[in-house]
Amino acid sequence: MNIQEYLSHLTTQPGVYRMYDAKGDLLYVGKARNLKNRVSSYFRGAASSVKTAAMVAHVVTIDVMVTHTENEALILENNLIKSLKPRYNILLRDDKSYPYIYLSSDHDFPRLAFHRGAKSGKGHYFGPYPSAGAVRESLQILQKIFPVRQCEESFYKNRSRPCLQYQIKRCTAPCVGLVDKQAYGEEVQHAVLFLQGKSSEVINTLAQRMESAAAALAFERAAHYRDQISQLSRLQERQYVSSEGGDIDVVAAVVERDSACVQLFFIRNGHNLGNKSFYPSHTQSATAAEVLAAFLPQYYLGKATPAEILINTSVEELELLAATLTLQAGHKVAIRHQVRGERLKWVALAEH
Repeated sequence: MNIQEYLSHLTTQPGVYRMYDAKGDLLYVGKARNLKNRVSSYFRGAASSVKTAAMVAHVVTIDVMVTHTENEALILENNLIKSLKPRYNILLRDDKSYPYIYLSSDHDFPRLAFHRGAKSGKGHYFGPYPSAGAVRESLQILQKIFPVRQCEESFYKNRSRPCLQYQIKRCTAPCVGLVDKQAYGEEVQHAVLFLQGKSSEVINTLAQRMESAAAALAFERAAHYRDQISQLSRLQERQYVSSEGGDIDVVAAVVERDSACVQLFFIRNGHNLGNKSFYPSHTQSATAAEVLAAFLPQYYLGKATPAEILINTSVEELELLAATLTLQAGHKVAIRHQVRGERLKWVALAEH
């Protein structure tokens, strides 16, 4: 291929370009608002980095795929990078879906459960959580405070007597009728409020019930409420991040000696659900901004996205990514790097 001649006839429309070496191996996939300008820039003057110079030196063939909009180009680029894994693209190696806590809504006695994958069941989903371990720990804590069943439907239907969970006070045995629908529903509602970040509201309700029980000389019931309040207060202190509420991800990329790490914190309803570290590949000579620019679309496109994403450095085409994620999510998604106050502290925490 005569690259200069090819460039002279290249379209100015948006789209995706792919670069190949003499063996036909894919070197790089990129997107462009103007394909002619973007692809031509690789072959004008000095390369922006040693890595880019090495790549361009091996390019012998280029092809392009035209799209109607920049948003389409961004999505297509992301899909091609994930499926083809080009040699010179920074790659996110962890592409699994993240787990949620699921509460069924099609049963008189709903259950809480671990969930990963498509949200196909009728009910409520809380998360995402950074790992399966974080979900299981939360479920275990929830069950100690609010004895809502976590068993499978097949297990529930076939019980003739209470299981071990009832014996250790982690379930009220609705399977054999040892709790009525109203009392069980109150425990479910408290669990939901807690998962929505409204633990203070739950604590206030439990405190009122404890006082009423004590006034009625129902000391065993009052002690139960007291224990729930104590456990909730300890958990609230451990998870508390902000009184603002809302769903926020905090993302920070750090590069050191050609190795990169991206740290992601999950904040839901003002509570920190935990964090996860990513180690992208092909990051030689890359800057933190370049690593972050590669990470954000690869991680968020095709996933549930919070209303706000905080990042530790500015990256190119943030407005395009935010607009594309907004279309995908069905709600406004803001990506911010110039933050103050609490948010600045969260970003600093993610960086370290």
